[in-house]
Amino acid sequence: MSFDLTTGTAVLERTPRVLRAMLGGLPRELVRATEGPDTWSAFDVVGHLIHGDRCDWIARARMILAQGPERRFRPFDRTAMFRASQGKTLDDLLDEFASVRAENLATLAAWRLSEDQFDLTGEHPEFGTVTLRQLLATWVTHDLTHIAQITRVIAKHYGDAVGPWRTFLSVLKT
Repeated sequence: MSFDLTTGTAVLERTPRVLRAMLGGLPRELVRATEGPDTWSAFDVVGHLIHGDRCDWIARARMILAQGPERRFRPFDRTAMFRASQGKTLDDLLDEFASVRAENLATLAAWRLSEDQFDLTGEHPEFGTVTLRQLLATWVTHDLTHIAQITRVIAKHYGDAVGPWRTFLSVLKT
C-alpha cells in the first residue's frame, strides 16, 4: 500500500483520542508499568510521542520541503521524554500531546502538498536519503507501533493472572 495523506492524517488525528480513551483514569500501576529494565511505560510513550511531534516529524518535513543546502536531519533523542515529563501527570501529557498534534496537523494541512513534493528528499543520519512520503508514512506507523506497545505492556500486567488462557493470548508471547 502506498502512502495516502488523507488516510495517514486520519490515523494521526485519532492517536491523541485513542490514548486518552485507553489510558485516562487508569491506575498509576498500569500507566507506569514497564516490561522490565530499559523499557518504557505508557506514561513514557506518551512523553516520547510529544517529543517526536515537537522535534521530529514536522521539523524534518520542513527541512525536506525547504530543499535548502542543509537537508541532513539532526539525530533524534529517543529518551528526551524522561527529562521533559518530570513532574507532570499523565493527564498533563495527554493534554499536551493533543495540543501539539493538533498544531502539527494544522501545519501539515496548510502546506497543501502536491504529489511531486512527496518525492522530495532529506538525509537521515542513519538511513541516508529518505523521501517526505517515507517520513510521513513512518510518522503514522510510529503512532501505531506505540499504541501496540502500550497495549502489550498493559496486557502483560495480567500475564500471570490469565492462567491457561495465556496459550491463546499472543500479546503475552512477545
